[in-house]
Amino acid sequence: MAPQPWRNAQVTRIEEEATDTLRFGFKVPELDRFDFIPGQFVTFDLPIHEKSNKRWRSYSIASWPDGSNEFELVIVLNPQGLGTNYMWKEFIVGTEIPYRGPQGVFTLPKETEKQDLFLICTGTGIAPFRSMVHHAIQEGMPYRNVHLIFGTRTKDNLLYYDELSALAEKHSNFNFIPVLSREEWHGETGYVHNVYEKLAADRQPADFYLCGWKNMIDEAKKRITDMGYDRKSIHQEIYG
Repeated sequence: MAPQPWRNAQVTRIEEEATDTLRFGFKVPELDRFDFIPGQFVTFDLPIHEKSNKRWRSYSIASWPDGSNEFELVIVLNPQGLGTNYMWKEFIVGTEIPYRGPQGVFTLPKETEKQDLFLICTGTGIAPFRSMVHHAIQEGMPYRNVHLIFGTRTKDNLLYYDELSALAEKHSNFNFIPVLSREEWHGETGYVHNVYEKLAADRQPADFYLCGWKNMIDEAKKRITDMGYDRKSIHQEIYG
């Protein structure tokens, strides 16, 4: 497959989503439609280094295909990171930045009507899963059950909480479970692992999608295989 060309994306909005986390809206003026598969990412070429490969930063698309030329990213500030510091300081509505994409194969299978889907993430790893869930609902939810398990530290770090909670209220086979590791609240506490182990205790047919920090993914892969699932049922996207 030929590599995607570099184009310019223009910032259309910047909104605070959580502590040190922004939602950026973009449009691609030269395209009528920005087509992608939920789970894919874009790569920015930021003016932060002389070498091109030191300037590139990739982010999963948090929106879903809607026939427009727009997309959304949700990005957490890394105080030591050149890329996010540049975006926080320099991006305003109207800023144009070179990007390439969509790219990536972290996408859902097309035929899983007889299986559960476990979407397990930490932090901004929720981005591709937000895209997948909305798209699946638009397509009539062609999966038996979808469990989105989102691990973060405190309520101040919850992303898309109201939106995804409302979707879960409306769609009985979509289950949204935030898990807080450093704060007591009315929901789940601790880590994501206990939640999916409980939900998959019957060893029902399932696919597991993991997105977030490497430590979480490594532990999840071990626990899921220890439960008796095949490694082929596990799909991953590592952040950081």
